Amino acid sequence: MEQSKIDRINALARKSKAEGLTEAERKEQAILRQEFLANIRKNLRAQLNQIDVVNPDGTTENLGEKYGKEEAN
Repeated sequence: MEQSKIDRINALARKSKAEGLTEAERKEQAILRQEFLANIRKNLRAQLNQIDVVNPDGTTENLGEKYGKEEAN
């Protein structure tokens, strides 16, 4: 996510606490938050797909291959 969008999320949060938001600003904030959370989920999924687990019998199993990788668009 671009730094400018993160800055905008923070600016809207500060304004919300200080004086409140207009309806348009609330909608913008909701959209930006959804995009931010989707980005976090995508990054976490990518990290989890790279984890290898060593089984008691000594074999190695990749969690991404075992549970199916979901490629991000």
